[in-house]
Amino acid sequence: MTLGRRRIDACWGLAALATLCASLMVATATAADDDKNPQVVLDTSMGPITIQLDRAKAPISVDNFLKYVDSGYYNGLVFHRVIDGFMVQGGGFPDYNALAANRERDGLLDPIRNEAGNGLSNQRGTIAMARTNNPNSATSQFYINLVDNSRSLDRNPGSAGYAVFGKVVEGMDVVDKIAKVRTGMVGPHADVPEKPITVRSAKRKK
Repeated sequence: MTLGRRRIDACWGLAALATLCASLMVATATAADDDKNPQVVLDTSMGPITIQLDRAKAPISVDNFLKYVDSGYYNGLVFHRVIDGFMVQGGGFPDYNALAANRERDGLLDPIRNEAGNGLSNQRGTIAMARTNNPNSATSQFYINLVDNSRSLDRNPGSAGYAVFGKVVEGMDVVDKIAKVRTGMVGPHADVPEKPITVRSAKRKK
């Protein structure tokens, strides 16, 4: 009887060990997925937008974006360019006075290398780096595609393209609401929402 009890105890011990190992494997896999595809929540004045990033295909752009997120750089910035049927853009200006003066928030990091052509396309709901005519000039500004803009914004023989680094996984309805607001001019900038739409906070989703 004692031997049988010991065997039962041993079996329970092995079962517990197997359960623990399985739990650790799931936790490790989840952590790996979180590292490979981290998510960020943009809590905007019109609602939350959750973005899943693709570090495997756009490591430079993702790491750059997360540096701005983790530092709190995006908190309080406005969406300064909204074009229905095209895209919404933000990540640079704290208010319309700064926008009129074309003065981005202090704290910009060095420009990054353009990762367009990484296999990610400017499809509806994707997020990509905004830049100047210099392909390697992107810093903090980003845009979210409202439609399939792959023909005009992806890399092709005549264009360096714009680097996609993630996609909206929740809150595309919020992006669509932003797209429908009335816009006008602020200083030299067109397509500016008449009423400021702000990013209240940008944080990693836990």
